[in-house]
Parts: sequence; C-alpha cells; structure tokens
Amino acid sequence: MAVFKPFKAVRPVPEKAAHIASLPYDVMDSDEARIEVAKYPLSFLHVEKPEVDLPLGTDLYDPAVYAKAKENLYGYIERGDMIQDEKPMFYIYKQVMDGRAQYGLVGLASVDEYMNGIIKKHELTRAEKEADRIRHVDICDAHSSPVFFTYRHQNVIDELVERITKSTVAQYDFVTDDNIGHTLWLVSDPKDIDIIQQAFANMEYLYVADGHHRTASAAKVGLVRREQFPDFTGEEEFNFFMTVIFPDNQLKIFDYNRVVKDFNGYTKDEFLAKVAERFEITQMNSAEPYHPAKLHEVAMYLDRQWYRIMPKAGTWNEANVVENLDVSILQKNLLHPILGIEDPRTDKRIDFIGGIRGLGELVKRVDSGREVVAFAMYPTSMDELIGIADAGEIMPPKSTWFEPKLRSGLFIHLLK
Repeated sequence: MAVFKPFKAVRPVPEKAAHIASLPYDVMDSDEARIEVAKYPLSFLHVEKPEVDLPLGTDLYDPAVYAKAKENLYGYIERGDMIQDEKPMFYIYKQVMDGRAQYGLVGLASVDEYMNGIIKKHELTRAEKEADRIRHVDICDAHSSPVFFTYRHQNVIDELVERITKSTVAQYDFVTDDNIGHTLWLVSDPKDIDIIQQAFANMEYLYVADGHHRTASAAKVGLVRREQFPDFTGEEEFNFFMTVIFPDNQLKIFDYNRVVKDFNGYTKDEFLAKVAERFEITQMNSAEPYHPAKLHEVAMYLDRQWYRIMPKAGTWNEANVVENLDVSILQKNLLHPILGIEDPRTDKRIDFIGGIRGLGELVKRVDSGREVVAFAMYPTSMDELIGIADAGEIMPPKSTWFEPKLRSGLFIHLLK
C-alpha cells in the first residue's frame, strides 16, 4: 500500500499567488533569478534562490544563504502574504501547457516508503546536491517546494478530480509569463479525503518522476529528526514530505538532447566512418531540423547537415530495460567508444539541452562552433520510466525532461 496524507499547507493569499509563484531553484542561475525578482518583488525565488538578497559573489553554500532563505520564508507569513490552512486537506493542482492539461494531487508522502522502496526512483543522486537541499529543508524547517511523483492512473481518482474541478471555485487561476496556466482547488470534504487515501492505499508503488535530489533530501532530514527525537511516534510532520502526484497517462516527457565539443581527435569524415560501423546513417535532404520519429532513431547534426542514425542489429541488448533506452544505446555505441565520453555526468565535453528549447538550439550551438556535433533523441516514454523503476534499475543521466515545471511557493509544508 502507498501512504498519501493530507496536510495544512501554508499558501499565498489568492490575490498574491501569481506574484509569489516561481520556477524551482534548479532551472535558473543566480543572475536569472535576480532579473526575475526585480520584475516580481514578491517572487518565491527569495526562498528558492536567497542569494538574490545577498551581495554578488556570495558562495551559494554559505550559511548566510540558508539563513536568508529561512528569514524570507517566514517573512511571507509574518507579513500576511501567506497563511496556513486551519485543517489538513489535499489540493488539486492543474497545469495547462500548449492546450494539454495535467491534474496533480498535492499531499504528503512517507519517508518510510521512500526508504523501503514503495516509492520507486529511476535516477542516481549526487551527494553535494543532496547536501544543499538537506541544509535548506533543515534550516527552513519546511519543505518549500514539492517533488514531482506519478502513479498508474486510477479511474476513481480521475472521477473525483473531475467532479471537484467542475463543481467548486478555484483558489488560484493564473497564467505565468511562459504561457502556462496554473489552477488550484481545495479538497477539504472528509469523504473526498477518504476516497483519495483509500485509492492510494490500494496502489503497490509510487514513482519519482522529477526531483530525485529533493526527495532524497527530504527523506534524510526526516531520518535526522528521528535521531533528534527518539521518542517519535511516526505521525510527526518530519516523517512526511510534500509532493504533487500526477497520473501517468497525463504526463509528457520531452527529449533530452546532447551536444559534444569535439570529435575526440577524429576528422569529420573519420568520425562519420566510425559511426557507420555501428549505425545505419541516412543524410537528410531537408535543411529543416530533423526530429526522430520513433524509438531507436536518433537525429545527428554536424557541419550544417542533419543525419538520421539507427543502431545496427546486435549492437545492444533489447531484453534489458535500461540498455534498450536510446540514451543508453547512444552512450554505449557512440559517445563512449567513439567520442571518449566515459561518464556523461562529469565529462565537461558534453552538455545536455532540454527538448523544450527546440532543435533550433542544437543548430545554434553547433553552427556557432561552441560544439561540433549534436544528437536529438526520441523522448523516453512513461512506460519505459515506470518499467525501469519497477525493475529496480537506474536510467542513464539526463534521460527525461518533464514540462511544465511545478511552481514553487503555491504550497509549503512546515515540519513543526
């Protein structure tokens, strides 16, 4: 069974929600955040990226950064910009992008279920990134931004969400500068809360879609708090962390593309000859960017020319859920053996570009000379993601890019 629990969220007052809601901390740098808070002074980036309120050049991991995050977080509450709900409830968070809507439920997941594998993951985490979020959560005494989960869709939840969203007035309803709609409803009726909790109790697993570092960090803060309070009952707030959880059939994974700085000592012709040993290469006649049309098809761009490359039979293990991923095939048969990129997480010669930025970004990067070759990937599917998580396997880095991103500052979970 999976635990999913209502909570008393701290939320913006309705008239300020659109001005407070911000992108998460990990999709922009400090300079971009400073521009954003200049435009929207109430932006929750004051908590997510608190260095915007400190002198330029401040180390991002300086204790002053975390102290400023805490000061800013509780400043919203003290000023009355945000208030805490009086009773535990769930929340429905709708996002609309390019006409596609996804409806997530906002609630609390269990630290224990993350530790025992009921909450499944598909990515590795990096210790330094975990440490940053652990300090942020611990010092703020709050989960200031949610993690992004998914579950195998259930009709009973779909029906409840449709009923509530059609029959009740939304608390927030606004469109952000990136033309994404954000709408929030309250789920406060005890009968509806019971329906949701029972539906999740009948699920075998939940899945981390995006936010592996935040999830791991939230769980580890919970474990530390248990050591600090050895008489804990299991019901304390630190035993749970905040998530928005969406049904798998409403989510879209975008491609996560690659660009590489050099040919690893080969000439262009030598590189293409090496690629042809393991891939069928087709030179595309059109000058338009070419997007892969199906699984096991990769688009390659170099020297102002697009190519379609497809792995030759026998160059990968189709029976293995991880090795069957296109990103794995490319890594095993091209990036590592030909371009010499052994670990794409640490090699400075490779960079990754989310598909939301379009193939034009790949063209621009290569044509400028910044990189010499780009690879456009066919997107990983939700079935592949869940299948890998169910198998207890780990995806290669930068396999998935989810859009739209969850906004931070629309709901906060206090640990006290």
